[in-house]
Amino acid sequence: MDTSMTFKTLIQKMTQAAVRGDGPGVAACFCENGIYHDVFYGEFRGNAIINLIEGHFHRDGKDFQWDLYDPIEQNSIGYARYVFSYSSTLPQAKNRRATFEGVAICRLEEGRIREYREVANAVTGLHLLGFSPERLSRFVDREAKALLRRAGGDTPQSK
Repeated sequence: MDTSMTFKTLIQKMTQAAVRGDGPGVAACFCENGIYHDVFYGEFRGNAIINLIEGHFHRDGKDFQWDLYDPIEQNSIGYARYVFSYSSTLPQAKNRRATFEGVAICRLEEGRIREYREVANAVTGLHLLGFSPERLSRFVDREAKALLRRAGGDTPQSK
């Protein structure tokens, strides 16, 4: 990969490959042992990113759209706001359209993504798919625990 590629070009290349279902194209945007932390499916490293795209994204959805806004890079970290949507192929949500808004956070190394994670308003998309309140609650609980791990475990209640 061209190490002079801008973050904007890199993140556009990665997201458009994901939209097409091109797992190898997405993986090529990452360092050899790069990590993709997906808010729904978990962590995928290196060539396992191909399975994330082909075995999960495009198993559970179709007609993807991933629009990026205001990508910026500073000190080897790239940020981009996005709106991501797809039509579900899950039996319980067949053809319902999910829409999510978030911010991608990419740690960069030599023109590739070393680590991708996102902060996303994912509950709205799951609600649009018709997920039950109990299932949404489990998702929110999991996300809260992950946030506390990243923040070192401090909570307002513990101070």
